[in-house]
Amino acid sequence: MSKKVKKVVLAYSGGLDTSVILRWLIRTYDCEVVAFCADIGQREELSGIRENALATGASDAVVLDLKEEFAREYIFPAFRANALYEGSYLLGTSLARPIIAKHQVEVAKETGADALTHGATGKGNDQVRFELAYHALAPGLTIIAPWREWSFGGRKELLKFAKEEGLEVPEIAQKDYSTDGNLLHISYEGGILEDPSREPDPEMFQWTADPEDAPDEPTVLEIEFEGGDPVAVNGERLSPAGLMARVNEIGAANGVGRVDMVENRFVGMKSRGVYETPGGTILRAAHSAVESITMDREVMLIRDSLVPRYSQLIYSGFWFSPEMRLLQAMMDEAQKNVWGKARLKVYKGGVWVLGRSSPRSLYSQDISTFEAEDVYDQADATGFIRLNALRLKLRVPEE
Repeated sequence: MSKKVKKVVLAYSGGLDTSVILRWLIRTYDCEVVAFCADIGQREELSGIRENALATGASDAVVLDLKEEFAREYIFPAFRANALYEGSYLLGTSLARPIIAKHQVEVAKETGADALTHGATGKGNDQVRFELAYHALAPGLTIIAPWREWSFGGRKELLKFAKEEGLEVPEIAQKDYSTDGNLLHISYEGGILEDPSREPDPEMFQWTADPEDAPDEPTVLEIEFEGGDPVAVNGERLSPAGLMARVNEIGAANGVGRVDMVENRFVGMKSRGVYETPGGTILRAAHSAVESITMDREVMLIRDSLVPRYSQLIYSGFWFSPEMRLLQAMMDEAQKNVWGKARLKVYKGGVWVLGRSSPRSLYSQDISTFEAEDVYDQADATGFIRLNALRLKLRVPEE
């Protein structure tokens, strides 16, 4: 313990780790603890979480429904940028941490707290994501990182402490891996998944149907975009969170969005992560389809060159950084003409684009046609090719 604190706001889930942390903070720092829980669509029962926090020793507990804000201000901006980490990860957990941290800081200011804490371990990315956000939004508050301070060696010791303290967390002991869900995805890591050669247990997946068991008839749907954001499914306009719920339902029923990857953590190690992102997988395919007929070629090339950097910033916890604001402004500018509809087929784990249309389309059938037309003189290609070949002719031949 390096600094005396009076009141701490804890990012609280009600599970083993944060329940132990809550009681440990009281025992170690002799302080008040305000438990903060963000409802970001994790599909867990939150009705009794406030009572559980108070029973564990919290002086107050705050539960906020942030699903609409999460979809509108975090998921949709990332999808406008086609964010994708290391070719596979749609950044579900990475996008959730900044909104939790933001509101955690707001609760701290409202309750007069002088410290913030989280349940992230000392080996993962989440500790970085939470704490970078804390530093950006509330640099004057003390940060407590229990997993880097206490003497507990692992979750078996946490369970022992919980039992000694009379904490009720029986459900945690039954799983040999950790899960984390929100409106965009659910993730699985640790335990049996630490062997990258081992196939995930089919019973592990909580959201999506096994693609082999998915319906034998495909589902066809249409998604409409305005300024790069999805606004309607099959002609029905929905709120951001409502739209995410709808495409999640369609994707999950058809076994869409399962990803098993070994990724490079920001802290330096490789880690295996298994994800289910059914709706996000559908939205990315639909968004790219509409972009293909509405985005200028050179704008798309520049945007695409920056997607890896943009995605890395999200993954590494720099959501509230100046470079992120700069890139987001550029990404949003590139989306101003992305209006239109994409029609897709979803079938046994796959997503296929059937067609795309837009009132702002840059595609011209009259120019693209192989049939006779008087807009494009094919003879112009001769000079075009010769000019582009000049530097190749002048190149010194390799020996």
